Amino acid sequence: MLAAKDVLLSPPVAGLLNFTTRNDHVRGAIMKVAERKLYERLVEENRYACARRVQEDKFYVVRNMMYSLDRALRDGMVSPQVKQKLLRIFVGKIFSEDVNARAAFKKEHGASPPCFLLLSPGKRCNLRCIGCYASSSRADAEKLDYDLVDRIMTEKTELWHSHFTVISGGEPTMWRSQGKGILDLARAHPDNFFLMYTNGTLINETFARELAEVGNITPAISVEGFEKETDARRGAGTHRKIREAFGNLKQAGVPFGISVTATRFNAEQLMSDAFIDYYFEEQGALYGWIFQYMPIGRKFTLDLMVTPEQRAWMYEREQTLIRERKIFMADFWNSGALSDGCISAGRGGGYFYINWNGDCAPCAFFPYATHNIVEVYKNGGDLNTVLQCPFFQSIRKWQSEYSYEKPADQVGNQIVPCVTKDHHCVAHEAVKRFGAYPLDKAAAEALEDEGYYEGLVEYGDAVAKLTDPIWERDYIGPEKMRKMPMQAAG
Repeated sequence: MLAAKDVLLSPPVAGLLNFTTRNDHVRGAIMKVAERKLYERLVEENRYACARRVQEDKFYVVRNMMYSLDRALRDGMVSPQVKQKLLRIFVGKIFSEDVNARAAFKKEHGASPPCFLLLSPGKRCNLRCIGCYASSSRADAEKLDYDLVDRIMTEKTELWHSHFTVISGGEPTMWRSQGKGILDLARAHPDNFFLMYTNGTLINETFARELAEVGNITPAISVEGFEKETDARRGAGTHRKIREAFGNLKQAGVPFGISVTATRFNAEQLMSDAFIDYYFEEQGALYGWIFQYMPIGRKFTLDLMVTPEQRAWMYEREQTLIRERKIFMADFWNSGALSDGCISAGRGGGYFYINWNGDCAPCAFFPYATHNIVEVYKNGGDLNTVLQCPFFQSIRKWQSEYSYEKPADQVGNQIVPCVTKDHHCVAHEAVKRFGAYPLDKAAAEALEDEGYYEGLVEYGDAVAKLTDPIWERDYIGPEKMRKMPMQAAG
C-alpha cells in the first residue's frame, strides 16, 4: 500500500522540499507546487488502487506535515543540524536507498518489512501518572543494556532497511545504561530519525541544545489538555515545566509535537479550537498524536475510555481540523485509513514493540508476547525470528483479511482498525491460542477478567455500529459505484 513517505519523498516532491529548506524567499510558491504534485501522485495516480477517500485522507495529512515543516522553517525553529538530518535520512535514506532493499526483502520473505520499531529501553519515570499504560514510577529499575539496544538498532537498520525509530518508556530521558543514554544512542545511529515520547519535564536548556546538536530526535511531549487537566493526571507543576520545555526547544531549534490521551472526560477539549490554537499556534507544536485511552496498565478501567458516541464525533471533528485548519495530527485509532489499517505485529510498513525487559509485543497497547529479544539473541536468533513468530503471523493474517490487502470496494472499516481495542475477540483468541504471556500484573488480570473481555467486545461492536455507515458512505460505497459500470461492460 502507498505510505506517506512514498509520496512526500517521491522525486519531484523530495526535490521541491530539498529546495524549500534552502530558499526562504520562494517557499510559498514552492509549497503550492509541492501540494499539487502531492495530490496528483496520491489521489489521481493512486498506483495501488486504494479507495479514493483513503487517498484523500493521506493527502491532507501529508500536506499538513509539509506546511508544519514550512512554518517551523519560517519561524527559525529548525537548527542546521536538524535540517541536515531530515534531508540526509528521509530523502537520502528512506527514499533513495530503501525502496529496492525493501523490494528484495519482500521477494525473499513474502512480505514487506516493518518500517520502524517501538522501543522502551527503560521503565523508570519521574512522574506517576494516573492510568499509565506502563505502570511506571521513579522506583522502577527495569531497563535494557545499552549494548543490547545498540544491537537492536543496528540489526533493524541492516535487516529491514529501517531508518525510523520510536522511543517510549518510562521516561526516555531518564534511561541510562553503561554510562550512556538516549542522546548517545542517537549519535551512534545518525542514519535513523527518532520520535521520542516524553513527559518533557527534564528538557532544560542544556538538554534542548544537545538535542539540536544531535539533530535526529523530535520530542512528542505528553499533555492532557490545558494546565488544570495535565496537572490533575501528571502532578502539580507539570504543565509549567512542559511550557518551559517548549520554550527551550524553540530556542534551540528542535521541532517538537504533542501527545495526548483522550478520555471520556477531556475528548471535547482536545478537539476544541482553543486547544488547537494554544498548542499549535501559540506554543509552536508541529504535530499532534491522539491516543484514545486504552484500558491497560496502572488501575486500568473501561470507564475512562471515550464513549462510542464521542469516538464517532471525534472522527468527524478530526476530519474538519485536518482538512480545513491544516493541522498535522493523527488519531491512532480513528485515523486508521492513513496507514491502511492496523500496523502492529510487524506488518509491512508497520512495527512491533520491545519493552525494558526485552519482551516483544505486537504493540505497546497489546501487552502480551511469546518472544523475548534477550533470549532470542542467546539462542542465535535475530529480529526476524521475532517477526516470523506464529503469534505475530496470525495477527498479520487477520490484518490482511480484514482490510490491508482487500480490494478498494471491500476494505474493512478502518475507523475501527485496532485488533485489540476494536476487535478484542481476535486479539484474545490469538493470545490464548499461542500461549502469549502477559507483560505485567495488570495484563494478567485483564486476560482472565470476563467483564473486561465482554466490555471491550461490546465497546468494539458499538463503535462499529456508529462508524460502519460512515465507512460505507464515504469510503467503499463510492468504490462500489465506480465498479458497477465496469462489471456491466464486462
